[in-house]
Amino acid sequence: MAEGEEHIELKFRIYDGTDIGHRTYASSTTVATLKQRLVAEWPPDKTVIPKSVNDMKLIHAGKVLENSKTLAESRITFGDLPSGVITMHVVVQPPVAKKKTG
Repeated sequence: MAEGEEHIELKFRIYDGTDIGHRTYASSTTVATLKQRLVAEWPPDKTVIPKSVNDMKLIHAGKVLENSKTLAESRITFGDLPSGVITMHVVVQPPVAKKKTG
């Protein structure tokens, strides 16, 4: 991490209201890296479990974040939040298998 780099405290809310991945992240962290960490830390007792980063979407301020962008590029800022923690929503949507016609 670069010296003087901004850090952002995040937590991620999954479909049942459970928060996971609560920690401080560097603003240079990519969305894909966040997703990889969430896949690895996903609670095993949940009925919906993502198998890869492509199975989930991160949503902040009503926008779906792009895998290739960093937190800074995604304009994730904490501004004047009283707790300093940003909650993002995680949506799990496994890719739909294409049906063979024939």
